[in-house]
Amino acid sequence: MVILIGGVSCTGKTVMAQRLLEKYKIPYLSIDHVKMGLIRGNKYCDFSATDGDDELTGKLWPIVKGIIMTNIENGQDIIIEGCYIPPEHINDFEPEYLDQIISLYIGFSKNYLEKHFTSGIIEHLSEIEQKDCDDYINLDNFIKLHTQLKELYNKNNATFFEIDDDYIGEMSNVYKWIDEQIKSRAMI
Repeated sequence: MVILIGGVSCTGKTVMAQRLLEKYKIPYLSIDHVKMGLIRGNKYCDFSATDGDDELTGKLWPIVKGIIMTNIENGQDIIIEGCYIPPEHINDFEPEYLDQIISLYIGFSKNYLEKHFTSGIIEHLSEIEQKDCDDYINLDNFIKLHTQLKELYNKNNATFFEIDDDYIGEMSNVYKWIDEQIKSRAMI
């Protein structure tokens, strides 16, 4: 089984992956770690951490797809989280792979971002990973990104959970959904 958790930066993907690891004892992989490993470890790497999300997705998705396929072929469970999981390519997997993949995306509504940007996002930037608050992380940019990605998720019929007001309460519904998916597929 492979659980894919996608969405914009700072939505709680890594925290979710960590909690799922603790509950199900399934290791997780952060696509950011793959990205930085390639950048730091390969002098021929043709991208950098400052490249745009679309360019990075184009470079990283083939690698992540290969990791997903290899885990499924070997009967190994893994959780993969990151910004570079394109919803338009999830259904490109053959049915025998799709049956083993649970994919979801999380994001924030404009309402949530306007009400809780500082208390709900900025104050939790380094919950699991050490992150700096740079120019990318600002209210206007986040509203734009979340709106664009919500449209992309909807266009591709991706499972999308939008947090509107109560992060902890609404995220508990996401965890329940994951539990139901695991049980319905008789996984673990």
